[in-house]
Amino acid sequence: MNKIISSAVERYIYSILPARDEALAEMERYARRRDIPIVGPAVGRLLALLVEISGAKRIFEMGSAIGYSTIWLARAAGRGGQVHYTDGSPDNARRALAYFRRAGVASRIHILVGDAVALIDSVPGKFDLIFNDVDKHQYPAVFRKALPRLRRGGLLVADNTLWSGRVARKATDQATRGIQEFNRLIYSSRELLPVIIPLRDGVAVCRKIR
Repeated sequence: MNKIISSAVERYIYSILPARDEALAEMERYARRRDIPIVGPAVGRLLALLVEISGAKRIFEMGSAIGYSTIWLARAAGRGGQVHYTDGSPDNARRALAYFRRAGVASRIHILVGDAVALIDSVPGKFDLIFNDVDKHQYPAVFRKALPRLRRGGLLVADNTLWSGRVARKATDQATRGIQEFNRLIYSSRELLPVIIPLRDGVAVCRKIR
């Protein structure tokens, strides 16, 4: 839970969400036990909705951890979808692959291990959707890398863009400064139509318009 909306409203949102299947439910339990950050089911559903309404098939995920958000993206992309998973931890990648197989989406996902900001250069072509959830000090670098790689009409989506409300205060750390700069960049770009949705920890959704 984060301090973006009242705790009562946030509890209400989570209380009405449909139950997840066993693969996602196990990932949620594992993430809680190990204190691994995942987007959670409310944002997962938002990601799936964005994929479905945009028709995104070619997706690059920057910072995938154990692959929770990857599954939401891959399921929404459907047959013919292609999601590129990235994470710096080989252990996370191995665990994610096991979850992908349980969820029935392994054939739609390409696993890349290393720095997502560099790895995007190894995959040619344009993307329909790029999801950004890397280390927060890297967010400005993600903006500069991702924007040229999006097709016109494609979506740039970023998690944690309200950062538990810390973006509204003077930054004293690299992570907060990185998110503040990313938010400034998306709203000042003539190529994007952005909006920040105050769901969970803040989700930026930007459509490339030119």
